[in-house]
Amino acid sequence: MTEQKHRYLIITELFLPTKGGTAVWFDEVYRRIGGKEIHIVTADVPGGKEYDASHSNTVHRLSLKRHWWLKPESLGMYAKFFFKCLGLVINHKIDAIHAGRVLPEGLVGWLVARLSGKRIIIYAHGEEITTWRQSGKFKAMVFAYRRADKVVANSDFTRNELLKLGVLEDNIVLIHPGVDLNRFQPGLACEDLKRYIGLEPGQQLVLSVGRLSRRKGFDQVIRTLPLLLEQGQDVQYVIIGIGEDEEYLRSLAVENNVAQRVHMLGHVSAEDLPRWYNACDLFVMPNRDIDGDTEGFGMVFIEAGACEKAVIGGKDGGAGSAIKDGVTGVLVDGSDLPEISGSISALLSNERVRDRLGEDGLRRVRKELGWDQTSKKTIGL
Repeated sequence: MTEQKHRYLIITELFLPTKGGTAVWFDEVYRRIGGKEIHIVTADVPGGKEYDASHSNTVHRLSLKRHWWLKPESLGMYAKFFFKCLGLVINHKIDAIHAGRVLPEGLVGWLVARLSGKRIIIYAHGEEITTWRQSGKFKAMVFAYRRADKVVANSDFTRNELLKLGVLEDNIVLIHPGVDLNRFQPGLACEDLKRYIGLEPGQQLVLSVGRLSRRKGFDQVIRTLPLLLEQGQDVQYVIIGIGEDEEYLRSLAVENNVAQRVHMLGHVSAEDLPRWYNACDLFVMPNRDIDGDTEGFGMVFIEAGACEKAVIGGKDGGAGSAIKDGVTGVLVDGSDLPEISGSISALLSNERVRDRLGEDGLRRVRKELGWDQTSKKTIGL
């Protein structure tokens, strides 16, 4: 894939070792597309220098702190991105500029592209379109999206939201994020993880992975546990991730008398995450829309699929692109507790159906959603 030189300038505030799906996306894709001729401009974060030392691409780190005394507070970020990127375009052979988000990266990228005669490609993730409603920010977002040479939509949901903003259909390219098929796979040893949480013979394990924010629906899963127990489902629940809802979720578990069955593990190691997927009987993240805050795609669903696990996700947002309803998993109304509970119960009670969904999920991921496939679609945008 690297025989032909692809000389891109990537502008993204989010990049490994920063946690999150977007950071993983840009790391996985551009290291596959090319080598040091690809320049990545990103934020200076703890561990960044050490991480960059062995990276395939050339990584440039900037201090991107916001300052309260600037109006807007992010003005300094825009300026640093602009001058750094303009200098790179002037001093290196760059074919195109790829912006990780519409603001600030996309707007800066558009200006640099227009000054240098390069193409500008902006990634759209979904939630920014439905939540950024401040007048100035919204206008800047629409301006940048409409003037990009191409906009990458991560899901059908995001594509439709872009169309509502007036982005031309021919300028939108649908590219789903991918999964590392060497890292996420079935058959990984996980008995020690089950012992770690005290999972007893005959008990079943439900897993959720993601930022601890309300739209993910982890609170809804906790609320289903008493219902599941009443129906005879002897289940334990593991949540992997950090975020603003940690104390809320802990208190909710106590309130519902299931604190002993809810295990909030925070971050786990990169080696252990695929093993946790293997350890579970069912992956559940019943995401829902909360005041426009919604799931743009849901990379965790395809990570679970790569480990041959059936999944349950919410109908809101872009999860329908990550989950083929009735084929690789089940889509539910994330605000409907009986529907969530019923779907979890039905799948936990039917191993044959769980296995079929997991097998079809694995088949789809291997065919369509590996990072190699995502990278091939990215070349030549």
